[in-house]
Amino acid sequence: MKENGQSPKTKLKLSRALVVEGRDDAAAVSRAAEALIIPTHGFGITAETWEVIAKADKEKGLVILTDPDHAGEQIRRMLTERFPDALQAYIARDEALAAGDIGVENAEPDVIREALEKALSRGAGGADPSEGRDSGGFAGMSELRELGLAGCEGAAARRAAVCRRLGIGYGNASAMIKRLRGFGIGTDELREEVEKGGKE
Repeated sequence: MKENGQSPKTKLKLSRALVVEGRDDAAAVSRAAEALIIPTHGFGITAETWEVIAKADKEKGLVILTDPDHAGEQIRRMLTERFPDALQAYIARDEALAAGDIGVENAEPDVIREALEKALSRGAGGADPSEGRDSGGFAGMSELRELGLAGCEGAAARRAAVCRRLGIGYGNASAMIKRLRGFGIGTDELREEVEKGGKE
């Protein structure tokens, strides 16, 4: 989704509601996008907030954007269990870091916009997680090892770079396999991303 020559400060307009963790995250996201933004206020999601999220899911659809840390991933899982059709937006840890603090509120508007655009493009593409986007099927641990994304020196850094380019959020090898399947990214597409990284 290109911004067609518009100012880089142009806000992305979302028809879906956007679920984030806290008020600071909501403020940061509002600088990047125009959307109904619903903060969960951490783990202690109240019954009232669950109702608001459920209403938004039913009427608008959801995009989930949580902090790229352990707590954020737990909150994302809680939300996804209840709302499995929600789109998933991810920001890399190093793009959400400020003075040792990791959070969406630290990300630049351009970074937030890019994360949301990637989530929307995956959702709009209608990719069925049960099918590969290409003829290569899905990567397992052996393919990740073959591509240098697991079980060798430098694998974590290569994995982080590939996950960032794909917009699927960083994870260990097992998490990456699950996300590749969830986003419908086949082995051939993954291989192209790895090769592209080697040429940069």
